[in-house]
Parts: sequence; structure tokens; C-alpha cells
Amino acid sequence: MRTDTVVIGAGVVGSSIALELARGGRRVVVVDKAGGVGHGSTSASSAVVRFNFSTRAGVAAAWESRFAWESWADHLGGEDPAGMIRYVRTGLAVLDVDAAPRSMFVPHLEQAGVPFEEWDAATLAQRIPGIDVGRYWPPRSLTDERFFDDAQGTVGAVYTPDAGYVSDPQLAAHNLAWAAERHGARFLLRRTVTAIERGDRVRAVLLDDGTRVDADVVVNAAGPWSSAINRLAGVGSDFTISLTPMRQEVAHVRAPAGLHPEGGASISVADLDLGVYLRGEVGGGLLVGGTEPECDPFQWLECPDDAHPDATMEVFEAQTVRAARRLPELQVPHRARGVVGVYDVTDDWTPVYDRTDLPGFYVAVGTSGNQFKNAPVVGRLMTAIIDRVESGGDHDAEPVRFLAEHTGAEIDLAAFSRRRAVNSSSGTVMG
Repeated sequence: MRTDTVVIGAGVVGSSIALELARGGRRVVVVDKAGGVGHGSTSASSAVVRFNFSTRAGVAAAWESRFAWESWADHLGGEDPAGMIRYVRTGLAVLDVDAAPRSMFVPHLEQAGVPFEEWDAATLAQRIPGIDVGRYWPPRSLTDERFFDDAQGTVGAVYTPDAGYVSDPQLAAHNLAWAAERHGARFLLRRTVTAIERGDRVRAVLLDDGTRVDADVVVNAAGPWSSAINRLAGVGSDFTISLTPMRQEVAHVRAPAGLHPEGGASISVADLDLGVYLRGEVGGGLLVGGTEPECDPFQWLECPDDAHPDATMEVFEAQTVRAARRLPELQVPHRARGVVGVYDVTDDWTPVYDRTDLPGFYVAVGTSGNQFKNAPVVGRLMTAIIDRVESGGDHDAEPVRFLAEHTGAEIDLAAFSRRRAVNSSSGTVMG
């Protein structure tokens, strides 16, 4: 089989890349080991759309993507007969914490033109009914005798009213794949990449069913499996940023009765002070995820396939009891309920969107955990890099500067370089 471009990974990022490359006139083949589009780490995403990143490029990309989510049919160029996702606007309150002060991201919000409000503790208490505004830093293990110590002061928050979530992350990937197929992209599912043939540049991708796909361009968007794909291609020796799969759990509980507005979803909360984030759902649900506090063991994996698929009571209790500290009316169930996923994590929780030292081989990796929200624009970022490099440009020496369609922002893609210095981020999924 001969094509122009192979994209490895049919998650929300890979499907977005396929759409934009196909729109640009490339013949695209997408390969994924799963049985359906978005069935990997995408399906376990909390699908939060927020704008508080520690890098200017991260904020600008998230703000640009928000316009795509809100006008999804326009972004796709039509409506998927299988159904369309909805963007649910909830707003997000990022609670104060010394480890990630307002000064880390507020200037970037201002420059990007993201509307925000700065709340003191009294305003926070008024805007989110029943919230405890105590300062408890640092997050502690439930077995720590100091876990229930009294608060040491209060916290305020930075509130971004346009934040929210996407109703169905897996469907979002399906929508993008449907649009890509309308432009001629082909999806080969239940196919595992076994080898990547190279010479002076990438030549072909070999699959477990014996299929050989010859291509001049290959894009690794394999999520938690991306490191293994890089090894097959023999790339990574010049990366200054490393990638590691991490198992993660998100708890599902009922929100306190007074928290939800009538018929809507409550304000989302990013609470590094206690080590959790909270995302409400229409109908009274609440998702509780962790923000990787130092007191919790990180579940690093040698292979993503080794991740235990069931939620554990240990993690469930740690997350929900912390959430109940912030929302005292929250009832903590006696049985774990939630989803398990595997993140593809970089050293600084910032993705790598770049070329590699193998001509024709590109990477969109380190995306799990906090890049779902940026998926609509990632396809365009990668297309800009690929088009520049394949036409003879040197993205390493003169990084591409991407002009955002909706916001007019100029995004310096050097921020996502494989050779960058480690960003001074929050060091968590919050970025």
C-alpha cells in the first residue's frame, strides 16, 4: 500500500492531525491497535477545557481551541451522522497555591485575551455554594496524622468563565475521524505497528497482519505507546524531554445537592492546594481527578498494556476524601467507581509537537492528561510544522510561528520542541 502520510494513533490528537493533513491535500492512512477511534487514552479523558497553563503557547493554543469546540460543526465542516459532541460551559476556578501562583499564568491569560476574574476567599465562598475556602497546603496522604489539621488561612481563586468540558471525548475523536474520512483519510483499526522501515528518511510502516504502508511522512500520535513507536523508528537520541506512561484514575461520585445549578453543571475547580480537580456534569455527577501531589505514589508503567483496568479503593478514597475536605457536603461512597486511563507524560507535562532527527518522522507526543482540550488546534500545528519542514525549512533553527485563525495569536512552536529546556511548570497535569 502506498500513501503520502501515515498517522499512528486514532485518538483525538491523531484524528485531528489526520483531518488537517487530509484537508491540505495529503493522502492519509491512520493506524491504531484499538478496535475503534478514540478507544485508547482519549476515552478515559475528563475532557476539561481550561486556559491556565504556565506557558504562553499553552494558553494561546487552549484559547484558540475553545472556539473550535464551541463551533464544532463549523470546525469539522459538517455534522457527523453518528452524533456530535457538545461543549458545556461551566467556568473554572483555579484555587490559590504557592506552588503555582497566579503570577505563573495570569499574565498569559491577559496577553491571550482570555476573560478572567480574580476572587478573594469571600467571593469564592459566594460563587461556589458549600465550598471550604481553607488553605491546607501541602496535600497529605490520608494516613498522615496531619491530614485533618485545621486550615492555615484561606484561598481565593482565578476564575475563567469560558472554561468547561466536552460532553463525550470518544465521540469527539469519532467526529474528527469522520471529517477526515470525508477528505479521503483511511483508518486501519485493530492493526499493530511492528516495524518502521528507514533509510535516509522514513520509508514505510509495517503492521502485524503483514500490511506494508509506504509513506514519505509518518506522524507518531500513539499516546502512551508513543515511546515504543519512537524506538521502532530509532529516534529520540536528541530529545531533551523524556516520555513515560503513567496510570491514572478519575473517581465518579454524586455532587452535593446544593452545588449544581438547575439543569446545568457546577463550576469546575482546580485545587492544587488539596491535590484534586473537580468537574461537574449535567445531571448531578462529579468527576474527581488527582493533580499528582508528592504524597501520592506515581504509577509509572514500563508498558501501557500493564495498567490494571479497574478503579482501586485506595486511589478512590484519596481523591474523594480530599474532595470532601473542599466540599464538606460531599458523600464519599464505600465502593470505588470511576475510570482508569494511561497518560503519556513528559518531564514538564508539556507536549512535544516536532520533527525528529529521522527525516519524514514527526511526533505529537506527551499529550495525555492536559492536551485533549487543544486537540482541534494540534492538527493545525502539526500540519504547519510538516509543511514547513517537507518544503525545506529548518524548524530547529527557525521554529514555525503559527497564526491562530480565531484569536489572531502568533504561537511560537519552539515551546513544544523535543530539544527545549524543561519548562518551569506546575509539574502536574495542570501544566
